[in-house]
Amino acid sequence: MILEVNGIAFSYNSHYVLSKIKFEVARGELLAILGPNGVGKTTLLKCMNAILSPYQGAVLIDGQDVSSMNSMEIARRIGYVAQRSEAGRLTVFDAILLGRRPHISWRVSKRDLAIVNAAINQLNLQPLAMRYIDQMSGGELQKVFIARALVQEPQLLLLDEPISSLDLKNQIQILRLIRQVVKGHAIAAVMTMHNLNMALRFADKYLFLKDGAIYAAGRAKDVEAETITAVYGVPVEIHTYKGHPMVIPAESSD
Repeated sequence: MILEVNGIAFSYNSHYVLSKIKFEVARGELLAILGPNGVGKTTLLKCMNAILSPYQGAVLIDGQDVSSMNSMEIARRIGYVAQRSEAGRLTVFDAILLGRRPHISWRVSKRDLAIVNAAINQLNLQPLAMRYIDQMSGGELQKVFIARALVQEPQLLLLDEPISSLDLKNQIQILRLIRQVVKGHAIAAVMTMHNLNMALRFADKYLFLKDGAIYAAGRAKDVEAETITAVYGVPVEIHTYKGHPMVIPAESSD
């Protein structure tokens, strides 16, 4: 297993946010963490990346406790894309090149530049490569930060709402790219999502949080309408389209 989350519990002061969270993600797997606002999805990602320190439990990457790693070790193993990232006065190329920092010793190598250019091409950012990122739209900026995480060549990708600022075409492009990277490079990825249909189409597994705990988990293709209704408080139906589950709100009885 690349990622093992063993009994994570976290609280802000006396407010308990997460309790006894336990799951695993293997090489080549993409996990979607789902649930309503405020259930601890982003907090869980930050615990996995050692941005926050749980008061109980451990997060292991290839068997090593993340809490025992320094920041550079974490950056070499984990690529993290926050839901909101600050835009500075950098070009797109330089912002993505920053993702190579954990691997650069004395100077930028030809390999570093090749990896950055490959990411720019993968995300169709070529026309924007020399534009300053503080002049970009939210969707364009999100693609830049995803590219920066990819050039870290991590073992684990953590993505907090990676498609929230993107139009439909770019949502599909980004999720397809993430899936290709996960499968092609035998790494693991965990993403939080609000779009259930996109999550269940591209993820291998799901995990629903409710009241700070895991309510249900399993393979994406096996998700049940009763689970979604219980987690979100909204009656739904699930229909299969071309092998993918589609969540549809049930008609009201009014």
